[in-house]
Amino acid sequence: MCSACSARALGAEVICTPVSSNSMVAEIPAFRALHLTKIGSPFVIAAMEAALAADPSAKVVGFEANGGFLLGFEAKAPAGPLPALMTRDAVLPIVAPLVAARAAGQSLAQAVAALPARFTAADRLTEMPTEASAAFLASLRENAQARAEFLAPLGEECALDNTDGLRITLGRTRVLHLRPSGNAPEFRVYVEAETPAAAQELLGRALTMVAQALAPC
Repeated sequence: MCSACSARALGAEVICTPVSSNSMVAEIPAFRALHLTKIGSPFVIAAMEAALAADPSAKVVGFEANGGFLLGFEAKAPAGPLPALMTRDAVLPIVAPLVAARAAGQSLAQAVAALPARFTAADRLTEMPTEASAAFLASLRENAQARAEFLAPLGEECALDNTDGLRITLGRTRVLHLRPSGNAPEFRVYVEAETPAAAQELLGRALTMVAQALAPC
């Protein structure tokens, strides 16, 4: 959320961020374009470079859920120009929202509360064989009936994104993102919902369902 606040405060118009990021960025009117990438800063940087190649004057930023912020254009800051920095900056997404909130006569909590109400949660299952995880995800991706049966306790599928793993939109405000780890025997689960409590509840149910699906027969 602080990264979205930072992007808006700096005048960004094009956002590059992993598909696991909070989808509320798509609902902020100031952002005219949103490019979703695979998880990892190299993919975010590649998307930023592509956006700048298409339009060198584009006000492009990138950020990840872990707070890393990348500035792709020279932004106007209270103390003067802020040059582009195409590497992860951990300080800017802390300072920029505080400065913007103060300028607006708000607390940071008030500024965040004004953003679209989307809340995320994530966790992982460990000791999950990579082959089994990949086969499970492939079955959901390729078989709509199997996917519908798996999702039935959680809701009806409204949209599907295969950018990195399997990201499923359930209704208008809920998201389930399933993704085996690329470098460890782990299965990662990301969720999004309309309240923090709903996100935690959805995460708990999803973790249980995935664990049961991957349990040895």
